[in-house]
Amino acid sequence: MTVAGTTDAAVPPRPTGTGAGRLLVAVYGVLALAASARGLYQVGTKLHEAPVAYLLSLVAGLVYVVATYALARDLRPLAWCAVVFEMVGVLVVGTLSTVDVGDFPDETVWSRFGAGYGYVPLVLPFVGLWWLRRTGRPGPAVDAPPPSAPPAVG
Repeated sequence: MTVAGTTDAAVPPRPTGTGAGRLLVAVYGVLALAASARGLYQVGTKLHEAPVAYLLSLVAGLVYVVATYALARDLRPLAWCAVVFEMVGVLVVGTLSTVDVGDFPDETVWSRFGAGYGYVPLVLPFVGLWWLRRTGRPGPAVDAPPPSAPPAVG
């Protein structure tokens, strides 16, 4: 108990897939579907043309699937890993595909920082990390009593 007579109950972090997080999960879900379908098609039909690029598209799709699942189910450690991996991937592949075009004869999801997807792959991991950090902090309890004034002295 505190001096004011209220208890110091720990407020759990907010779930990642609720509220505005539903929109984030939806965007991740759309990218998961698009990138996975693209990667599977490319690997299944023309892997010999650009194996690195097509395998990277498939990896990106799998990362988006994992991130979608982790964010929707509030699996924070898995979500952090997936979103950080995504951010590193889009930055490294985006840089390499811009600087050394010869290694990427065809587009990947993360090529040129996701230009083929409206740069959503570049912005999304930063939004995802912000959301994980924001919802990971305990917020004020909704049903907590308002703080009362300290007792009068004297």
